[in-house]
Amino acid sequence: MAPMATGSLLPLSVIVLGTVASTLLLAPVAAKDIDVLLALKSGLHDPNGALKSWDPQLVDPCTWFYITCDDNKRVTRIHCPLNLSGPLAPELGQLDRLEYLAVYDNHFTGPIPKELVGLSKLTNADFSNNNFCGPIPTAGPFKHIPRRSFAHNPRLGKKC
Repeated sequence: MAPMATGSLLPLSVIVLGTVASTLLLAPVAAKDIDVLLALKSGLHDPNGALKSWDPQLVDPCTWFYITCDDNKRVTRIHCPLNLSGPLAPELGQLDRLEYLAVYDNHFTGPIPKELVGLSKLTNADFSNNNFCGPIPTAGPFKHIPRRSFAHNPRLGKKC
């Protein structure tokens, strides 16, 4: 009976080892996403504490409010709450799995970071009703973002 028990543990140990190895390989990637989100948060004024759940001690950003992730725990959606102000972090351009970015109805300022044009998976974004300035991006995913997604930014298209 003992040889059978040892033999039956081998497939289980392979599964456990594979799971641990894949987790360790994904950890640096998820950590990068956390760093990007914390860079965004650090530059914003959040008077209502809406981003309080964005805690670096919680190593899974998928548990944070306003964030959605894929099966690999990579950030795919950011839907910012209301009443935030400040600039968008250029580091957002490092979220290579980002598909959806909604920052509308806030008080964001400064330019829309040029780094966002490299987000090849970005298919939906809404920058409306803020105070962005500078050029409206037209390259990369912005070729397909409708103009209404930039509406009601009185300084957009003007020098910052």
